[in-house]
Amino acid sequence: MSFIKTTESDSKYNHLEKMSISELLQNINNEDKTVALAVEKALPQIQKLTKKVVEKLKAGGRLFYVGAGTSGRLGILDASECPPTFGVPHELVIGLIAGGDTAIRKAVEFAEDSENQGWKDLQNENISEKDIVIGIAASGTTPYVVGALKKCIENNISTGCITCNQASPLATTAEFPIVVVVGPEFVTGSSRMKAGTAQKLVLNMISTTAMIQLGRVKGNKMVDMQLSNNKLVDRGLRMIMTELDISEKEAQALLAKHKNVRNAINNFQNG
Repeated sequence: MSFIKTTESDSKYNHLEKMSISELLQNINNEDKTVALAVEKALPQIQKLTKKVVEKLKAGGRLFYVGAGTSGRLGILDASECPPTFGVPHELVIGLIAGGDTAIRKAVEFAEDSENQGWKDLQNENISEKDIVIGIAASGTTPYVVGALKKCIENNISTGCITCNQASPLATTAEFPIVVVVGPEFVTGSSRMKAGTAQKLVLNMISTTAMIQLGRVKGNKMVDMQLSNNKLVDRGLRMIMTELDISEKEAQALLAKHKNVRNAINNFQNG
């Protein structure tokens, strides 16, 4: 199959500057509606990669996301939300972005064009065969990401990817590729839009499923979440009250003692 960059294809819409606010919003929304359907078509690929991620994490490995620009930021976002949501160590899921932490807020010129830097960044994290690396790039051509995955494969490290172009260098390099073909963007080439949304959806699916498989959810509740603000403390109290059928005062006492929803529930049930 010849490689065609659909993420760079001309928008189906033209003369955007002549559209009203209402027309712009409606047309963007119409395009956004297609993203979940595109993700659905990739479910078999998502399942294969997620299964491998779970296998690696259960065996004591780590999950790395490697990306540039929007893709890198989305990986960092997903990684950073795992500890507070599921109570896992910060070192379990790690997001790396071309250009380093500076690039999270401001674009670092040409950072993504180095074929060697991605692997260097992974080496700085003491990457090993126990770990798994997911490259994220809408285009599927980003040298920082493709180069990192190639070196991973040379070193027997499992690889996956999330991209939006069929038969791209990234898709053909990764051991477990996920290709979500969302088609042309509303603003031609602006892959922060549909492609970014697709990547976010897939990342949500992979990390959430993995954490559930690791036993970090009870019923449908985040019982290992970090109680880092009043909203989460209140949520934790309600979880304990519902699970144990006790008063708020009793739940407060349990939470104050055990500092964790799961521990509060387990100690009450076993005590």
